[in-house]
Amino acid sequence: MPRNPIKDAVAIVGVGSTGFSRTDDRSQLALGLLAATAAIRDAGLDASDIDGLVTIGEPGAPTSAMFASSLGLDTVTHHSRPSPVVMFSIIDAMNAIHAGSADVVLVIAAMLRLPWASRSAANDPFRRRVPSVIPAIPESIAMATGYTAWASRYLHEYGVDREAWARVAVNGRSHAASNPLAVLRDRITLDDYHSARMIRDPLCMLDMDIPVDGADAFVLTSAERAASMPHPPVLIHSASVGMIGPNTEDQLPTFQRHGQHVVIDQLKAKSDFWIDEVDLFYPYDGFTIITSAWIENCGWCPPGQAGAFLREHWNDDTDTVLVNGKVPFNTHGGSLSEGGTRGTGHVREAVVQLRGTAGDRQVPGARTALVTPGGFFFNSQGMMLRAG
Repeated sequence: MPRNPIKDAVAIVGVGSTGFSRTDDRSQLALGLLAATAAIRDAGLDASDIDGLVTIGEPGAPTSAMFASSLGLDTVTHHSRPSPVVMFSIIDAMNAIHAGSADVVLVIAAMLRLPWASRSAANDPFRRRVPSVIPAIPESIAMATGYTAWASRYLHEYGVDREAWARVAVNGRSHAASNPLAVLRDRITLDDYHSARMIRDPLCMLDMDIPVDGADAFVLTSAERAASMPHPPVLIHSASVGMIGPNTEDQLPTFQRHGQHVVIDQLKAKSDFWIDEVDLFYPYDGFTIITSAWIENCGWCPPGQAGAFLREHWNDDTDTVLVNGKVPFNTHGGSLSEGGTRGTGHVREAVVQLRGTAGDRQVPGARTALVTPGGFFFNSQGMMLRAG
């Protein structure tokens, strides 16, 4: 059985966000600083309390050194810049605190619409200077095209239609309607999904997250120190990232074994509870095919049955998923509607729900959450959170 000496030893004690838009003219540095300042204040701290800094390595994003200088941090004993998605940075911060490398770690994730993902960004002379991570050959199976290929295989292998993806998209938009941070808040229907413009068959416009400008930030510290802070601490019960050997879009061998399975096996082995005791579920939805895979692989339903499962647990009055009448999915709207935050929105929403500060979106009595950001390949990750 995997050891988990860090279980419940580290807490998220502060969150900050700029909210998200497609018209922001502020720099990535400015956005990150606004979210960071809000997170530090939310934790009841000031810059002098921060001795660790972890940023997310988006293309062209400011370095940890730039953020430290701009925030006026006096003494930094741990700093790093992991790749997206968010859990790489969260786990790095956790390990730094547990190992004694830092006492209070600030995690900053600043997002910017880039030329390859946004027509308006491509016309911005400043954004055109940001390095691209997209392969030079447009028809490469890497990145977004890879998920399209696997989406086609999903429909073929399981003999199903796009129902699961439609309900994922509608569920997200229904929740985003009450989230002031979200970029897309107009409600949609299942008919709207099925009539949406096809982008790369079988994925349509509503199957893909939306590029945004904005930033999220988190403050982490030890559970012991968290007990005396302003908000109820949210404890990281277990966390994992995972991949298998063949982990690229064109080499992944099968739906039956990939990075999600590694993450789920680790979380189940390290945790004292699983989905039958979870109050909230935040599956990643950068593409709807990713969400259906998380739903199935976490054990909510058998492989290929996400569509039937979501239909069974669909609330027609609210156009949302509510498992057994009590467990909602992606109460912030997810990446499809709040914005493509590389999973930071999923983590932030879980935190505010578990500490009871989610406002109109608050799920009564929420005490536990399963958050699973990332996809199939080299970026699968997840964590179990509980109210302290």
